[in-house]
Amino acid sequence: TLAGGKLNIPDTEVAMTRRRQYGEVANLLQGVMNVLEHFHRYMGIPQIRQLSERVKAAQTELGQQILADFEEAFPSQGTKRPGGPSNVLRDACLIANILDPRIKQEIIKKFIKQHLSEYLVLFQENQDVAWLDKIDRRYAWIKRQLVDYEEKYGRMFPREWYMAERIAVEFCHITRTELAKIMRTRAKEIEVKLLLFAIQRTTNFEGFLAKRFSGCTLTDGTLKKPESPPASTNPFLEDEAAPEMEELAMEKGDSEQPKKPKAPDNPFHGIVSKCFEPHLYVYIESQDKNLGELIDRFVADFKAQGPPKPSMDEGGAVLPSCADLFVYYKKCMVQCSQLSTGEPMIALTTIFQKYLQEYAWKILSGNLPKTTSSSGGLTISSLLKEKEGSEVAKFTLEELCLICSILSTAEYCLATTQQLEEKLKEKVDVSLIERINLSGEMDTFSTVISSSIQLLVQDLDAACDPALTAMSKMQWQNVEHVGDQSPYVTSVILHIKQNVPIIRDNLASTRKYFTQFCIKFANSFIPKFITHLFKCKPISMVGAEQLLLDTHSLKMVLLDLPSIGSQVVRKAPASYTKIVVKGMTRAEMILKVVMAPHEPLVVFVDNYIKLLTDCNTETFQKILDMKGLKRSEQSSTLELFRQRLPTPPSGPEGSSSLSLLAPTPEQESSRIRKLEKLIKKRL
Repeated sequence: TLAGGKLNIPDTEVAMTRRRQYGEVANLLQGVMNVLEHFHRYMGIPQIRQLSERVKAAQTELGQQILADFEEAFPSQGTKRPGGPSNVLRDACLIANILDPRIKQEIIKKFIKQHLSEYLVLFQENQDVAWLDKIDRRYAWIKRQLVDYEEKYGRMFPREWYMAERIAVEFCHITRTELAKIMRTRAKEIEVKLLLFAIQRTTNFEGFLAKRFSGCTLTDGTLKKPESPPASTNPFLEDEAAPEMEELAMEKGDSEQPKKPKAPDNPFHGIVSKCFEPHLYVYIESQDKNLGELIDRFVADFKAQGPPKPSMDEGGAVLPSCADLFVYYKKCMVQCSQLSTGEPMIALTTIFQKYLQEYAWKILSGNLPKTTSSSGGLTISSLLKEKEGSEVAKFTLEELCLICSILSTAEYCLATTQQLEEKLKEKVDVSLIERINLSGEMDTFSTVISSSIQLLVQDLDAACDPALTAMSKMQWQNVEHVGDQSPYVTSVILHIKQNVPIIRDNLASTRKYFTQFCIKFANSFIPKFITHLFKCKPISMVGAEQLLLDTHSLKMVLLDLPSIGSQVVRKAPASYTKIVVKGMTRAEMILKVVMAPHEPLVVFVDNYIKLLTDCNTETFQKILDMKGLKRSEQSSTLELFRQRLPTPPSGPEGSSSLSLLAPTPEQESSRIRKLEKLIKKRL
């Protein structure tokens, strides 16, 4: 049966081919191919093998004829176009789908080449229209060609050939090559505004392609759906829209920018714009210059406008310049990531690091107030007279607000620099992530924060120094009765009430650093107070009682320090309270030991060891000096102290803290209770 009618099929096919009845040939050819495929394993039979060879020969002839038809309709030379597509060529495309894939590829190649031949002539390198300043005309030309294609040839080629997309993709490849060539030739003429203009127009065009086409011809029809980025608290993600590059090139434009497609979502991203990457050094150098000018302007503005105006309700003003700096950084980062995620991003990161350091030193550290060495020439007599509004504070109200503002700004910069580093790592190529490291810059801002806190502590500490000096110079052995709190206590409290509310209100937005200030002040003031306490010698019994009352007053004020002068009373942080209670309880224990009779010696020594849990001979010696004991008495007492020292405890130091926090009832004499009642009544 095969040798009968079916052997005539190729003959019929050949006849139809010569008459260009491609529609009928397509249907017949597909049937023949299906039959041959079914009998593929019978190729050993001569008739079947003969039929197969005749079909292949007919296919070859058919393919050559179709190629010739397309060459005639769309000649490689010249740009003259035929009046329109023919049904013959449309049916020929159906056959090309069945024939050797190379026939289809050749048809596509010839058509696209002929379709873009005019472009190569109009925009060749020696034409004025080829330069970057007229890059818009390239993209306008291809858009017109795509419209022209749809109108004239949209129905000629099968939809699955994606001819319009293939034309656009080939245009992109040609454009990238031509632009790269002309930019190499005229590299010295490229300046940053022109470069950014060309890049912006190019990325806009790539965005247009992404909206118009699927990109399947770029990935052999297998498009991967981009993964959604994970949720993040990074403020750099709040507006992922790339700023318009043209506006950046022309400088300053903070209006809402339309969202542009992200690089991972656009299969056409970089298909043309990649040619600009070798010239991005122009952009990087420009950003270096712009940031340098920006920092200089910040310095000049600060000098012209002066420090932030004091305000008790702003919560600590962050310098506006730091927000301006990071807004500019964000624009540069997003912009550069659209241009390249490779080495230019690393170069830009280096520029960022340079100007973060400059901002930290020129704007922040460079404007911190300087401390002075003198205390204003205060005398003990003037302090003891204690007039309202004592002038011992070193920093003015404006200076305190400035320090707080610089501290708040440094904290903002620290947090935002960390977010900037995270965002840079997201933007840069995976292979370059390890080279993104802003820890040095974060350390610099941490140093500014520490310096600011230290200045605030030193200022309040120094303001209290004359009062403590006055305390140590008083004749405590001549005190005859316990009265109101001493003038030096009033002076310390006055300075605390003057400084702390200003600092707290101006650090309201960064309470953890206000807590650090309180802790550092307590850690500085309390040991200094105890040091001056040891200088109060000799002390009478009544003098010790007065000092104990003063110490308790200071303890209460220090415990209340974080919320002193505030309408909203908050409980002090436990970490701070623990330091104050431990330190000031030690001061109280010192005075209780001083008040205790030194005879019998064994009881006195044991009482000291119980109350102070201090095995230091030097401290014990100071207690004896405060009591005013003669050297002969001190010698025997010291010897007994050494004998009575307990074996050093093996447990944690916390045990001593517990004994200080909770004195036993035996340690509370009736005189102490009376004093405490007096203190509570007065407070």
